[in-house]
Amino acid sequence: MRVVQFCSSFFVTNPVRWSGNWAWGLPLIVVTVVIHVLGLGLIRHNAARASSSTMHRRHRNTTFMLIMGATTLLATVLHAIEAGLWAVAYQLLDALPDYKSAMLYSLNAITSYGHTALDLKEHWYLMGALEALNGWLLFGLTTAFLFAVIDNAWSLESK
Repeated sequence: MRVVQFCSSFFVTNPVRWSGNWAWGLPLIVVTVVIHVLGLGLIRHNAARASSSTMHRRHRNTTFMLIMGATTLLATVLHAIEAGLWAVAYQLLDALPDYKSAMLYSLNAITSYGHTALDLKEHWYLMGALEALNGWLLFGLTTAFLFAVIDNAWSLESK
């Protein structure tokens, strides 16, 4: 019975308050995933081109480390850009007092770090949870991507 009461109070009595979170959060998830996939595709193209043209040389390990370092740096920049988009949304919604706070909150939410004393205004709490979900998706894509880059480099090396 308590579950039914909770669900009715959570979803039914405040549908307007939560619908804004979904209306902003879901498109932001889609946009950041599309940006991430396009960005990773661009990084992959350049990493594959660099590794195929230089892996046959003497300094394979150094080349591999440089390519992985650059790839990781660029993937990190992608994550920062995507967190910045969420921060802009928080500013547009007046959910946080300034952009610096919005960016710090966003980086905390998207990484699920969460160690700041910053909170969104109460009616935007769900946005923070949606951004954390978005972060899990983006970091999952990045992990799979980095594994593929490593696998590709190792397969080129064995040829």
